[in-house]
Amino acid sequence: MNAQHTTKDTSETVTAPTLPADDRWGDGYDWMGTLQGTEWSEMGAWGTDGWDAGSWPYIIFAVATHEDETGPLYGYGTYIEGDTFTRWYRSQDAYNKAVTTDVFWYWKMGQSDGPKDLPETAAELSAEYTTPF
Repeated sequence: MNAQHTTKDTSETVTAPTLPADDRWGDGYDWMGTLQGTEWSEMGAWGTDGWDAGSWPYIIFAVATHEDETGPLYGYGTYIEGDTFTRWYRSQDAYNKAVTTDVFWYWKMGQSDGPKDLPETAAELSAEYTTPF
């Protein structure tokens, strides 16, 4: 379902797909099934070596791209123990930075299997940890 969203990087109002809501009847694996037939797909890994993004079935990242009259939009959303959040970006670079920041937090907190040599902040990560797998 498309809805109006405000992009996080440019603050423009766009119409883009909303991440499917949790139906509260199953777990995260069941929720991933709701992505089928939509522009969304689950993202299991991040960084050039494919470190875990999230911790299935409790923390799941989903990604989408969408084209509007102005150009491409890059979306990511999260499913966190049943709660879903949708975010859209006009710039792929801003999108990558936002996903990196969230994935880093789960790595740093030990909730996702991430690199062992993490710096103190996501901004200090080397390039190999800041791009899609």
